Amino acid sequence: SALRDKLIGGELDAAHGLYGLIYAVHLGIGGSPAVDMAVLMGLAQNGQSINLSAPLKAAGVTDAEALRASVRHSGARLTLAHTFPTGTHALWLYYWLAAHGIDPLRDVKTLVLPPSQMVAHLRAGRIDGFCAGEPWGAQAITEGVGFTLATSQSIWPDHPEKVLGCTRAFVEEYPNTARALVMAVLEASRFIDQSQENRRSTAQLIAGRDYVDAPLAAIESRFLGLYQDGLGNAWQDEHPLRFFGEGAANLPYLSDGLWFMTQLRRWGLLREDPDYLQVANQVQQIELYRQAAGALGIALPGTAMRSATLMDGKHWDGSDPATYARSFALHAMASPAMAAL
Repeated sequence: SALRDKLIGGELDAAHGLYGLIYAVHLGIGGSPAVDMAVLMGLAQNGQSINLSAPLKAAGVTDAEALRASVRHSGARLTLAHTFPTGTHALWLYYWLAAHGIDPLRDVKTLVLPPSQMVAHLRAGRIDGFCAGEPWGAQAITEGVGFTLATSQSIWPDHPEKVLGCTRAFVEEYPNTARALVMAVLEASRFIDQSQENRRSTAQLIAGRDYVDAPLAAIESRFLGLYQDGLGNAWQDEHPLRFFGEGAANLPYLSDGLWFMTQLRRWGLLREDPDYLQVANQVQQIELYRQAAGALGIALPGTAMRSATLMDGKHWDGSDPATYARSFALHAMASPAMAAL
């Protein structure tokens, strides 16, 4: 919310933001007035995780079936944390729970915490689990206070994650600055993904106190795609955190913006269907991105609409977002309680 308020107030010109937060501000939901917003580019794909506590692990709640049984037969609802009501972490958590027959609005309690506080709250027993970006899932495992139940890329391989966001007014008033900003971040993204050594050096930089202020080992392993879940399993992930992917991670796809709106609608944060395509065309700065990428010789994907099949077998291609939003067995749609957030 602080990031949102600073963007709206002009204290920040642009920011690394949650995809759903930028759209929520544009649509006037999630506790803010409607302000025209812009997604300049994608910053990353993959790399988030859903994690549960060590006491749940000790109780044998280590997979979706056991979690569903625990939710249904326990007298007290589990408390699960995410980072913002309209953010990606909330939506990954809701999607995963619902795909396994757990209603995220009724069967569990959810609350908002800053990512860096997730492990401390898990350790203190204030929450039973959380969904956040790395390195906090890895750190929970390192400290022995939690384990990873699912990665976000297991929900949607190569899913959109953070974006470079700003107000539409900033783009219109300073188009050359906005383009130069995209070019600078694109160059940095390309550098990080060029080699494992570049990923290691970047992890070492951001582990410092001035940035993430977390142990290097927790950051580096996820940067390299090396996973362990705290249950004895370790693997090289086929869809690791990526910042460039030959430009595939950076184009502000129309279909990505559309998808987040369908989930805001699904869970009642949007009371009515917006004009999905019109809104996405307003927010996604595709032409500005094309100019920036072209100046750097970065190839553009063939289309601004991409398709995917998510963990529950549902296919997404952006062609009919209103029908897609209504197609889920578990949804809230126009829940007053959610719309009031």
